[in-house]
Amino acid sequence: MAAPDALIAAFIPASAIVGILFAVFLWKRVAAIQMTGGRVLSSQNGREYLLEEEQRGGEEEIVAKAADIQKSISEGASSFLATEYYYLGIFMVIMSIVICSLLSIVTPEEGRTSSDELRNGIFSTVAFALGGATSILSGYLGMQIATYANARTAVEARKGIAPAFMCAFRSGAVMGFLLSGFGLLNLFLAITIFAKFYGDDWKGLFEAITGYGLGGSSIALFGRVGGGIYTKAADVGADLVGKVEKDIPEDDPRNPAVIADNVGDNVGDIAGMGADLFGSFAESTCAALVISAVSSLGKEHDYAGMMFPLLISATGIFVCLITTFLATDLKPAKVIAEIEHTLKMQLIISTLIMTPVALGVALWSLPPEFTLSVPSSTPDKPFDEKVVKSWYMFVCISTGLWGGLLVGLQTEYFTSNRYKPVQDVADACRTGAATDIIFGLALGYKSCIIPTIVIGVAIYVGTSLAGMFGIACCALGMLSTLATGLAIDAYGPISDNAGGIAEMAGMGEDIRERTDALDAAGNTTAAIGKGFAIGSAALVSLALFGAYITRAKIDMIHSSILDPRVFAGLLLGAMLPYWFSAMTMKSVGKAALAMVHEVRRQFNTIAGLMEGTARPDYKRCVAISTQAAISEMIAPGALVMLTPVVVGALFGTQCLAGVLAGSLVSGVQLAVSMSNTGGAWDNAKKYIEAGATEHARELGGKGSDCHKAAVIGDTVGDPLKDTSGPSLNILIKLMAVESLVFAPFFYNCAHGQGLIFSFFGIA
Repeated sequence: MAAPDALIAAFIPASAIVGILFAVFLWKRVAAIQMTGGRVLSSQNGREYLLEEEQRGGEEEIVAKAADIQKSISEGASSFLATEYYYLGIFMVIMSIVICSLLSIVTPEEGRTSSDELRNGIFSTVAFALGGATSILSGYLGMQIATYANARTAVEARKGIAPAFMCAFRSGAVMGFLLSGFGLLNLFLAITIFAKFYGDDWKGLFEAITGYGLGGSSIALFGRVGGGIYTKAADVGADLVGKVEKDIPEDDPRNPAVIADNVGDNVGDIAGMGADLFGSFAESTCAALVISAVSSLGKEHDYAGMMFPLLISATGIFVCLITTFLATDLKPAKVIAEIEHTLKMQLIISTLIMTPVALGVALWSLPPEFTLSVPSSTPDKPFDEKVVKSWYMFVCISTGLWGGLLVGLQTEYFTSNRYKPVQDVADACRTGAATDIIFGLALGYKSCIIPTIVIGVAIYVGTSLAGMFGIACCALGMLSTLATGLAIDAYGPISDNAGGIAEMAGMGEDIRERTDALDAAGNTTAAIGKGFAIGSAALVSLALFGAYITRAKIDMIHSSILDPRVFAGLLLGAMLPYWFSAMTMKSVGKAALAMVHEVRRQFNTIAGLMEGTARPDYKRCVAISTQAAISEMIAPGALVMLTPVVVGALFGTQCLAGVLAGSLVSGVQLAVSMSNTGGAWDNAKKYIEAGATEHARELGGKGSDCHKAAVIGDTVGDPLKDTSGPSLNILIKLMAVESLVFAPFFYNCAHGQGLIFSFFGIA
């Protein structure tokens, strides 16, 4: 029985609003934590936790200091984002003019008029602006939540693991549900409003909606690159001078770069990751909508069937809501050993619940059978009609859903110091930093195997059952539990900042031990979040690639990988992730060099700084990171944004198709290896510092030669895991969605042959 259209139209925005309201509910629970001293503080479960240590004296002063540090971090993060968003606002205005101009001047196809093309240009621009604004909102809200919660997590750590864990996880969940709710609600409202102007032209409507994904990923790219440069410039500078040269603890208040380092965790890992995963959600949904618009669902105006991608995301919000209560109320982590297990169970349980829900949505909203246009294998016709059954789509969603879980679990294995790979990396530090780096690189390369197989299986299953629509739904399945994925991802930087605040506020070694344990688990969950982002980006990019092939009217029968234009594009595309990574890593290096000089200058010129009797100039280091991030993010961003336009217009649609395929293939491998290598180095360092096992204690602990080698490895890995690696998944999907949006313009350039080839008469 088909679902009523009115019920669908009410359910989707209602689920988004429920997600937003649940985020507000969690926010109030975090906000109820009092930033005051005292021996007894009430928890958010209605119980009371006694402080496990007697007051050391000056308790009120310690908590007040934590609040002051939080304020400094919040001000630094807000200042950076305000500067970054100012320049991104200028970029959005320029890009909007370009989109509207290029799409409006396209020569109309058969059956279309100039007014249709003008309408497409205008509404694509509106969708782009809406997607960009939503991405900015997602990043800003995430940053505000994190900076608000980090000191409260540190204060709660004085009472035990459970209160601190619940504070950090609830704060991450606030970001997850806000982003999921706003992203879904804004997309649904855009579709509903656009439909008033497009009428029965659903194909044109959903082509214009792709601008929403372009806007989201454009902002995400600059947010990821800018935030990554900011955070790693401060982190590398603080570590090289503070930990290696001066032999002082991490997050020691004497280190001038310590505030900038903590600010960077929020603008990079929180704001950047939020914008990144919002972009993946927007693009996967837009890809599915564009492809289904040319199916029998679109031709027959089956509203319920067309809204299937949005329904998956809507029901996913309810699934994540149920799952969240497990970690925040029913079974939170109470001891250090339970932290990673509790976070991992979030992924497993949400996947288990979402599986039957996806089946119900597929059978409820989709007709028993519908047809899709897929590329033909015979020369006499470009497309065949493929019959798709409703349960096929459930299989596609489930393949992505369980594939994402598998990628997450294998990422945990390769980046958690509870398992042998990271312990081997730590053991390699016995013989110095060189062997540490060799083992870490080998770990990263090896960790590419399972994600590549998972993505390959998802592509085969999706294509076999439902063509490119199936692949888009695999990506949607991987992102269907987005709120939970974001919650465990944001949990990491919040815990990291909590540890820094505990150190700077002088809360004691026992408190820092708890926050370090929370942070070590956070490093693993951050790597898991990056694994989800990379895997979904690969599937999204391929789905967008299929939509681009159709929209650009590329003849798949006569096109071949041996076509010189396609093969040249493949090589160029495979090179782009390396070029992009070189630019971002060098940017981090340049910014870190300036930070190192400044930190050294302050240690050498400020009397009493090393003794702790003088206050460092934190603002100067924040200013260096801000200036470096803003100036250095332009070139990598321009490389990604200009490549599709230049290649498509000058060298044709086939060459651009090769570029997209090449960047996808090499970008996925590079992103996975970089992210996991960096995560492994970081947790190898924490494994040595914690000394929780006999093997770890044999390595010497903090200050030992092993530890110094691990710090160097961690420093090398910082730009890999937090700047270059996470940005690569945005590169591959952003170029794909940009190519799709501008496909009509590229085809208009000498019928897709490209201006240069056309000028020289090359067919």
